[in-house]
Amino acid sequence: MKILLVLFLSLAISTSYAQRISPDVLQTSAGPVSIQPIVHASLVLTENNKTIYIDPSGGPALFAGLAAPDLILITDIHGDHFDTSALASVRASSAILIVPQVVADKLAYMDPSKVIVLKNGEKKEVAGITITAIPMYNLPESPTAMHTKGRGNGYVLTIGGKNIYISGDTQGIPEMRKLKNIDVAFVCMNLPYTMDVKEAADAVLAFKPAIVYPYHYRGKGGFSDVNAFKTLVDAGNKKIEVRLRNWYPGKDL
Repeated sequence: MKILLVLFLSLAISTSYAQRISPDVLQTSAGPVSIQPIVHASLVLTENNKTIYIDPSGGPALFAGLAAPDLILITDIHGDHFDTSALASVRASSAILIVPQVVADKLAYMDPSKVIVLKNGEKKEVAGITITAIPMYNLPESPTAMHTKGRGNGYVLTIGGKNIYISGDTQGIPEMRKLKNIDVAFVCMNLPYTMDVKEAADAVLAFKPAIVYPYHYRGKGGFSDVNAFKTLVDAGNKKIEVRLRNWYPGKDL
């Protein structure tokens, strides 16, 4: 269950941030964007003097040494995406939060002027960054699914002419497969919560991002085989660069 995953992330707090992998850099017309994996679904993007946290979770040690966020994007209500203790530890009170309504409903303690709600399909420009909310949900659609359509958001961030897609918890839904001109994609793959490796690879081959990171790949049965994902994508389209990075401190790829 998801609670087991949250417990695992809590254990990651004890791992020194010295084990954090080096960030990658994406060149854009607005300057370089640093891409820093943190853990599981959490990452930090830095562009000039703006720092963007995406689904911050875990303890303060995971974010030690990083600038406080100017923007925080949260995809859904589950604890590996929406973590109130992590929000407190990263000084979220000074940031603008981009969230779905279901998360906003749990943020009544925050300054409402700092919380922007986006529904699936809506778009907002914040600090020169265009943020578009993308659906994320399980297939087949069901009111009892772990991720129902319309509740959470994936996101496309447009920074300096580059489009960065964050999948959130989803399967290879039509809305993902129809994405265009994605420069960098972060795509989940963990059963039974989202999709398996084959479905993730098939979806990526459909929307053809220039670069794809498999992330969010620990599920109920352990870790998904990201090397198998890379093999499938490489075989289907060698122009897509698959970047394997370690999202779980202390574990080898």
